[in-house]
Amino acid sequence: MRNYMKVAITTVSTLTLAGVLGLTANIASAEEKKEMTLAEKGQALAFDRKKGNCLACHMIPGGDMAGTIAPPLIAMKARFKKEALRAQIAEPRTKNPNSMMPPFEAHGVLSGEEIDAVVEYVHGL
Repeated sequence: MRNYMKVAITTVSTLTLAGVLGLTANIASAEEKKEMTLAEKGQALAFDRKKGNCLACHMIPGGDMAGTIAPPLIAMKARFKKEALRAQIAEPRTKNPNSMMPPFEAHGVLSGEEIDAVVEYVHGL
């Protein structure tokens, strides 16, 4: 009878542990699957040295080692409409043929969707 009890307790303990571990895995995977907002994707791209790399030239709130050769990216809603900001990021040479800013879309550095994300982020600054 005692062996039966040990087996039963071990089985219940094992099933309980498996259930807790399964629940924990579901909670972790739900957090991992949390979709980034468009602005969050834009910030990641803007700070990414291999993509937007906006910090190389611009001061951006929350960014480290910001550049100083371009205007700070603050009060953007007051300075730009979204459409104008997108045009500036995609092809800055349209307004200023001598612009030092890379034409991100024309040179294929950022896709149209990536530019939209960066615009969403920058416009919110």
